[in-house]
Amino acid sequence: MRIGFGYDVHPLTLNRPLMLGGVRVPYLFGLQGHSDADVLLHALCDALLGAVAEGDIGRTFPDTDPQYKDIKSMVLLQRVMARVKEKGFHLANLDATIVAERPKLADFIPRMVKEIAEGIEVEPGRINIKATTTEGLGFTGRGEGISAYAVVLLEEEVGT
Repeated sequence: MRIGFGYDVHPLTLNRPLMLGGVRVPYLFGLQGHSDADVLLHALCDALLGAVAEGDIGRTFPDTDPQYKDIKSMVLLQRVMARVKEKGFHLANLDATIVAERPKLADFIPRMVKEIAEGIEVEPGRINIKATTTEGLGFTGRGEGISAYAVVLLEEEVGT
Protein backbone atom coordinates (compact mmCIF):
# COMPACT_ATOMS: atom_id res chain seq x y z
CA MET A 1 0.00 0.00 0.00
CA ARG A 2 1.02 3.60 -0.57
CA ILE A 3 -0.27 6.80 1.04
CA GLY A 4 -0.16 10.18 -0.67
CA PHE A 5 -0.99 13.66 0.58
CA GLY A 6 -1.81 16.73 -1.48
CA TYR A 7 -2.51 20.40 -0.86
CA ASP A 8 -3.33 23.24 -3.21
CA VAL A 9 -4.45 26.86 -2.98
CA HIS A 10 -5.52 29.46 -5.53
CA PRO A 11 -6.63 33.08 -5.13
CA LEU A 12 -10.15 34.08 -6.05
CA THR A 13 -10.57 36.47 -8.97
CA LEU A 14 -13.35 38.03 -11.03
CA ASN A 15 -14.28 36.88 -14.54
CA ARG A 16 -13.42 33.19 -14.15
CA PRO A 17 -15.70 30.23 -13.54
CA LEU A 18 -15.32 28.49 -10.18
CA MET A 19 -14.39 24.86 -10.80
CA LEU A 20 -14.23 22.51 -7.83
CA GLY A 21 -14.03 18.75 -8.12
CA GLY A 22 -14.80 18.95 -11.81
CA VAL A 23 -18.05 20.82 -11.14
CA ARG A 24 -18.79 24.41 -12.11
CA VAL A 25 -20.05 26.10 -8.94
CA PRO A 26 -22.09 29.27 -9.47
CA TYR A 27 -20.29 32.13 -7.75
CA LEU A 28 -19.23 35.69 -8.47
CA PHE A 29 -15.55 34.69 -8.31
CA GLY A 30 -13.46 31.92 -9.81
CA LEU A 31 -9.98 30.67 -9.08
CA GLN A 32 -6.93 32.21 -10.70
CA GLY A 33 -4.45 29.83 -12.28
CA HIS A 34 -2.75 28.59 -15.43
CA SER A 35 -5.26 25.74 -15.85
CA ASP A 36 -8.89 25.94 -14.75
CA ALA A 37 -7.41 26.17 -11.21
CA ASP A 38 -9.55 23.42 -9.65
CA VAL A 39 -7.87 23.26 -6.23
CA LEU A 40 -9.56 20.01 -5.26
CA LEU A 41 -8.39 18.16 -8.35
CA HIS A 42 -4.92 19.67 -8.03
CA ALA A 43 -4.64 18.47 -4.43
CA LEU A 44 -5.80 15.04 -5.56
CA CYS A 45 -3.19 15.00 -8.36
CA ASP A 46 -0.48 15.84 -5.83
CA ALA A 47 -1.67 13.10 -3.46
CA LEU A 48 -1.66 10.49 -6.22
CA LEU A 49 1.71 11.61 -7.58
CA GLY A 50 3.16 11.58 -4.08
CA ALA A 51 1.91 8.06 -3.42
CA VAL A 52 3.77 6.73 -6.47
CA ALA A 53 6.87 8.91 -5.87
CA GLU A 54 6.34 10.96 -9.06
CA GLY A 55 6.82 14.48 -7.69
CA ASP A 56 3.98 16.97 -7.88
CA ILE A 57 1.57 18.62 -10.29
CA GLY A 58 3.87 21.57 -10.97
CA ARG A 59 6.70 19.32 -12.09
CA THR A 60 4.40 17.03 -14.07
CA PHE A 61 2.37 19.79 -15.76
CA PRO A 62 4.48 22.99 -15.51
CA ASP A 63 2.66 26.32 -15.75
CA THR A 64 5.42 27.49 -18.07
CA ASP A 65 4.17 25.04 -20.73
CA PRO A 66 1.52 26.65 -22.96
CA GLN A 67 -0.17 23.30 -23.64
CA TYR A 68 -1.59 23.42 -20.10
CA LYS A 69 -3.03 26.95 -20.38
CA ASP A 70 -6.72 26.77 -19.37
CA ILE A 71 -6.68 22.95 -19.49
CA LYS A 72 -9.41 21.21 -17.52
CA SER A 73 -7.99 19.82 -14.31
CA MET A 74 -10.01 16.64 -14.85
CA VAL A 75 -7.77 15.95 -17.88
CA LEU A 76 -4.71 16.36 -15.64
CA LEU A 77 -6.24 14.05 -13.03
CA GLN A 78 -6.96 11.41 -15.66
CA ARG A 79 -3.35 11.58 -16.88
CA VAL A 80 -2.09 11.22 -13.30
CA MET A 81 -4.40 8.26 -12.68
CA ALA A 82 -3.04 6.61 -15.83
CA ARG A 83 0.47 6.90 -14.31
CA VAL A 84 -0.77 5.37 -11.08
CA LYS A 85 -2.18 2.40 -13.01
CA GLU A 86 1.00 2.09 -15.11
CA LYS A 87 2.95 1.78 -11.87
CA GLY A 88 0.70 -1.11 -10.84
CA PHE A 89 -1.59 0.55 -8.30
CA HIS A 90 -5.29 1.28 -7.91
CA LEU A 91 -7.14 3.70 -5.63
CA ALA A 92 -8.32 2.13 -2.39
CA ASN A 93 -9.79 5.37 -1.13
CA LEU A 94 -9.61 9.15 -1.25
CA ASP A 95 -10.50 11.63 1.47
CA ALA A 96 -10.43 15.35 0.69
CA THR A 97 -11.38 18.65 2.30
CA ILE A 98 -12.12 21.92 0.54
CA VAL A 99 -11.51 25.02 2.68
CA ALA A 100 -13.69 27.96 1.62
CA GLU A 101 -15.64 30.56 3.51
CA ARG A 102 -17.92 31.06 0.52
CA PRO A 103 -19.70 29.75 -1.44
CA LYS A 104 -21.40 27.04 0.57
CA LEU A 105 -20.52 23.75 -1.10
CA ALA A 106 -22.58 21.01 0.57
CA ASP A 107 -25.09 20.81 -2.28
CA PHE A 108 -22.30 20.35 -4.86
CA ILE A 109 -20.34 17.60 -3.12
CA PRO A 110 -22.40 14.65 -4.45
CA ARG A 111 -21.77 15.88 -8.02
CA MET A 112 -18.06 16.29 -7.28
CA VAL A 113 -17.89 12.70 -6.04
CA LYS A 114 -19.70 11.52 -9.18
CA GLU A 115 -17.46 13.52 -11.55
CA ILE A 116 -14.24 12.34 -9.89
CA ALA A 117 -15.39 8.72 -9.73
CA GLU A 118 -16.31 8.75 -13.42
CA GLY A 119 -13.16 10.65 -14.37
CA ILE A 120 -10.78 8.19 -12.75
CA GLU A 121 -12.99 5.12 -13.19
CA VAL A 122 -13.51 4.13 -9.55
CA GLU A 123 -16.58 3.41 -7.48
CA PRO A 124 -18.03 6.53 -5.82
CA GLY A 125 -17.87 4.71 -2.48
CA ARG A 126 -14.08 5.06 -2.55
CA ILE A 127 -14.31 8.87 -2.54
CA ASN A 128 -15.12 11.18 0.35
CA ILE A 129 -15.20 14.96 0.01
CA LYS A 130 -15.87 17.46 2.77
CA ALA A 131 -16.03 21.24 2.91
CA THR A 132 -15.22 23.49 5.82
CA THR A 133 -14.63 27.14 6.62
CA THR A 134 -11.95 28.84 8.70
CA GLU A 135 -14.54 30.77 10.72
CA GLY A 136 -13.44 34.02 9.11
CA LEU A 137 -9.73 33.53 9.83
CA GLY A 138 -6.88 33.76 7.34
CA PHE A 139 -6.96 34.24 3.57
CA THR A 140 -9.83 31.79 3.10
CA GLY A 141 -11.81 33.42 5.87
CA ARG A 142 -11.38 36.81 4.21
CA GLY A 143 -12.60 35.33 0.92
CA GLU A 144 -9.26 35.81 -0.83
CA GLY A 145 -8.83 32.20 -1.93
CA ILE A 146 -9.79 28.56 -1.62
CA SER A 147 -7.59 25.64 -0.61
CA ALA A 148 -7.96 21.88 -0.59
CA TYR A 149 -6.32 18.91 1.09
CA ALA A 150 -6.40 15.33 -0.18
CA VAL A 151 -5.08 12.03 1.06
CA VAL A 152 -5.16 8.80 -0.92
CA LEU A 153 -4.49 5.17 -0.17
CA LEU A 154 -3.27 3.13 -3.12
CA GLU A 155 -3.10 -0.64 -3.24
CA GLU A 156 -0.74 -2.58 -5.44
CA GLU A 157 -2.44 -4.64 -8.11
CA VAL A 158 -2.23 -8.35 -7.42
CA GLY A 159 0.47 -9.99 -9.53
CA THR A 160 2.50 -6.84 -10.28
